[in-house]
Amino acid sequence: MIKGVNMAPTKESPSLKEVFDKEVVTQKIASHKKASPLNASKSEKPLSKVSNLSSNLSEAPDANTHITVLLDEAVQALAIKPDGIYVDGTFGRGGHSKKILAALGAKGRLIAFDRDLSAIESSKAIEDARFSMVHSHFAGMQNELADLGIGKVDGILLDLGISSPQVDVAERGFSFRFDAPLDMRMDQSSGQTVADYLAIATEQHLAEVIKNYGEERFAKQIARSIIAERNDGRAITTTGQLAKVVASTVTRHEPGQNPATRTFQALRIFINQELEELSLTMPQCLALLAPQGRLAVISFHSLEDRIVKQFIRDQANRDDLPANFPVRAAELPQPKMMNVGKTIKPSAAEVKRNPRSRSAVLRVAERTQVA
Repeated sequence: MIKGVNMAPTKESPSLKEVFDKEVVTQKIASHKKASPLNASKSEKPLSKVSNLSSNLSEAPDANTHITVLLDEAVQALAIKPDGIYVDGTFGRGGHSKKILAALGAKGRLIAFDRDLSAIESSKAIEDARFSMVHSHFAGMQNELADLGIGKVDGILLDLGISSPQVDVAERGFSFRFDAPLDMRMDQSSGQTVADYLAIATEQHLAEVIKNYGEERFAKQIARSIIAERNDGRAITTTGQLAKVVASTVTRHEPGQNPATRTFQALRIFINQELEELSLTMPQCLALLAPQGRLAVISFHSLEDRIVKQFIRDQANRDDLPANFPVRAAELPQPKMMNVGKTIKPSAAEVKRNPRSRSAVLRVAERTQVA
């Protein structure tokens, strides 16, 4: 499913690292993590800035095939200042970025981030001196902005999840609708593919991934079937193979939903470290926002939204002292952020126009004057 199934390990769920088979997997996964965008040093990162990118990409999908979710609502939530500095943490096909640029004045500035090479290619169509594109996961936001001489910004927008162009290009390996190489990396230039992971994963760890990131009740059975295929010399390297194995294992599923939906979803989230990246990014947003600066985050499933909601709540509710603790009101810890309005969801008209938007949730918060 695209940007939209509820799946969420709770805080009580065991750490995935704790269930690794140390003798079989740890060393190989460690080598993957060294190449992972979240663990690479700045000197190791390939293709850091768009100006350094080679043009060896196949033609990117037409931007018109992607309908930006909550376009007007998200940009309005930023309360754009004409001369402000803004960050689009997930450029995608540029829908939000173009809307932000249209609201900025001559001295305004927009810095966009994306780790998808197709998104980087798409950004080249924007010829605007106020616009800068950075090839990076948004968890690298603070360091990348520092390199550009930027310490504070007036607004940050994060549009989480996976975009339609990523799903609709068979070669990316995100969808069970096609039989294609089992990749699922958001950054095609580095990291481990899902096929690579399935070649070394233990049954226990794979089951934990599928259960915790997919809320799949048949996680153990699916993991057992995948490992059995591998042990019989039939390594799973394509989306079609994976979908077939899952379908033969899952005996009951939601009406109208492909049996492999939750498994594909879980593996994508795991291989791209999506939840870890979001958790690393939220404190950076707090540090980067100038007073009255806005943070707008669009989530598409419960676990993402839970991370965002909890972080904003923690920053807005600083009074964590025991009840009846003797302290003056003026001495109470002051909030660093405050919620702006209620959560925003797509209108019925938007959902009808773009069914993939139906699970979107927009949360908005504003930085206070508290240091």
